[in-house]
Amino acid sequence: MTKPWIIRQPLDMHLHLRQGDMLKTVTPVSAEPFVGAVIMPNLVPPVTTVEHVIAYRDAILATSAPHAFVPLMTLFFRDYRAEELAAAKPHILAIKLYPDGVTTNSDSDVRDLARFHHVFKAMEELHIPLLVHGETHGFVMDREREFLPSYEFLAENYPSLVIVMEHITTADAVALLDRYENLYATVTLHHLLLTLDDMAGRLLKPHLFCKPILKRPEDREALQQAALAGHPKLMFGSDSAPHPVSAKECPGCAAGVFTAPVCLPLLADFFRRNGADERLQGFISDHARQLHRLDLPEKNIRLEQIPWKVPERYGSVVPFMAGEEIGWRATVV
Repeated sequence: MTKPWIIRQPLDMHLHLRQGDMLKTVTPVSAEPFVGAVIMPNLVPPVTTVEHVIAYRDAILATSAPHAFVPLMTLFFRDYRAEELAAAKPHILAIKLYPDGVTTNSDSDVRDLARFHHVFKAMEELHIPLLVHGETHGFVMDREREFLPSYEFLAENYPSLVIVMEHITTADAVALLDRYENLYATVTLHHLLLTLDDMAGRLLKPHLFCKPILKRPEDREALQQAALAGHPKLMFGSDSAPHPVSAKECPGCAAGVFTAPVCLPLLADFFRRNGADERLQGFISDHARQLHRLDLPEKNIRLEQIPWKVPERYGSVVPFMAGEEIGWRATVV
């Protein structure tokens, strides 16, 4: 058994908690090991008002108790007035932009970014970051690459706006990080570990179906190299996205991988196997805390080589690696 190590204030910078009974099922799974998470606003209806932000945050806090957990709230992008954004700023970390219909519950009127100049300008002046699901409606393997010029448009026209490319999946997106000072990115566990072949190479595995779709080995390698090298603009965001088994094992399978129960153990395994223990702290916490100047409660997690079996289900949700043994365990110190 190798020596365990401690991670300080682990953060998940992209998390779906849903609502209703699903919220009650999945929130404790993330609230126990993570000190905080950026909460996605694509509910039904989406989170577009301060009142909804506060109500949703209160529901998360009630469900996450007794764990020390800070929900970092977001608004769903729309045509906001500057006054609305100023009123919202004390209650949110960022605003999340979904191009119309690109993923679960993402119906919006965002088709032409230039139309929203006044919103981006107000966000820039108020120092409210922009989080972006960066995909077009083109061929599924090319959607992220086709969206990259939109990131360039935003980065060039709003140089003081912090822009986070969410759940990047391609070598091209990794390269773009170094071209613009105000561009940052999150990456998921499943895009770090898997390729499209894992989902559809033999029998179709619906619980690995996600958007953006899993990509090619060379794209995965670029993501891995950036994470293991400690790229200072790359942060962990699980994009853990629970759906009931009835919505996954069916025609019209919903997109999303529920990775929350296994994120820290599998990241520990990945970084240790690649001799990059010292890089995990930045990836899972420090880069995000520095970017967003987060003041968070103390919470330390011990990562140890203790095998355990992933449950087959959490309520109605099948987790990543369900029923399989994992060699690492994460526990609160």
